[in-house]
Amino acid sequence: MSAIRPPILLIHGIDDTAGIFHALKAYLRDRGWNDVHTLDLQPNNGDIGLDMLAAQVQQYINQRLSASSQIDLVGFSMGGIVGRYYLQRLGGLQKVRRFVTLSSPHNGTWTGYLRTNPGAKQMRPNSDFLKDLNTTVDELKQVEFTSIWTPFDLMIVPPSSSQLPVGNMIQLPILAHPFMVSDARSLATLAALLSHGLAEPPEEISYHPKISA
Repeated sequence: MSAIRPPILLIHGIDDTAGIFHALKAYLRDRGWNDVHTLDLQPNNGDIGLDMLAAQVQQYINQRLSASSQIDLVGFSMGGIVGRYYLQRLGGLQKVRRFVTLSSPHNGTWTGYLRTNPGAKQMRPNSDFLKDLNTTVDELKQVEFTSIWTPFDLMIVPPSSSQLPVGNMIQLPILAHPFMVSDARSLATLAALLSHGLAEPPEEISYHPKISA
């Protein structure tokens, strides 16, 4: 008997659309996830704050996923920070079972200085926005949180910014930031994480990612 799999919501990064998750959605659906959701954040270029984008996530969940007791949330790049704001400031901790971020600038990225709009400023190192979220980072212990990152990231600078002192951290040798949502190693790792705790065992991973708690 197949395990009941909670709905998944995927949140994209800056300048992206939901289309970036085409390969990931297909991969998950091929492995039994029939309820995979995405949304297009508007605007997607940082012209509004990440807190306002998190309100769009909250609205989507309230309107489209209200019947589900719990969901799994996956955020790529900026989407991971948007997801954190939803969890830590908009009541999402009561709704989310598992939260996974893929190369998200939890402690900021120097590429945030390449733009001067509100969203980019919030993703700079030591921004008031990130410092505020990080004062209550322990709240993420209420969900099953994992940060997946690559040391070869040229968008999240330094790449280690994707780490947080809660939950688990998984380091993968993926050669570029965008490949975090399409590389087979990343997809297999994510599927295994999302399968954990269900009635059926997770898909076996044929390599050994670096995991730390």
